[in-house]
Amino acid sequence: MTADSSSMRSVDAAAPPLGFLARAFLLLGRLVLGVIFLFAGYTKLHFDGEWHLHDYHFFFSMAIDSYHILPLWAVELSARILPWFELLVGAMLILGIWTRWAAAATAALLVVFFSAIIRAYFLHLDIACGCFGNNERLTGWTILRDGTFLALSLAVTWLAFAAHRRAARKS
Repeated sequence: MTADSSSMRSVDAAAPPLGFLARAFLLLGRLVLGVIFLFAGYTKLHFDGEWHLHDYHFFFSMAIDSYHILPLWAVELSARILPWFELLVGAMLILGIWTRWAAAATAALLVVFFSAIIRAYFLHLDIACGCFGNNERLTGWTILRDGTFLALSLAVTWLAFAAHRRAARKS
């Protein structure tokens, strides 16, 4: 063992458990993100007053394709999978199941979404965002909102991994 690794281990061993505010922020943050992702998945499957379980991917494909980033096969695959994945990670966050991995998945998704939105905004594409259904236009508000979601997901991911690391150290 090198001196660097032993000093890192002693610093990590000396770290106190997450405080009340950090635990409260983690809980509230994962609940907020969970609701956001559940709602996002729901709005892609249920719109115009009815469920679209057999044709949702046609409508959502148009929103994804409007970004002009993915080949058609990837657009179709993304449109079929993404709403269900959003529902899954949203439920996992709310229920506290595999929290650090669900939080990391939301952070990764939001990095991709935010990058696509920024690109479309600066290319002046007049498109529907696709974030919460098919009728939401891409605006500066979309960037602010999704940037806030991204920051929250990064904080929740960091806190979830920190809480797990500290809990594992106790046992």
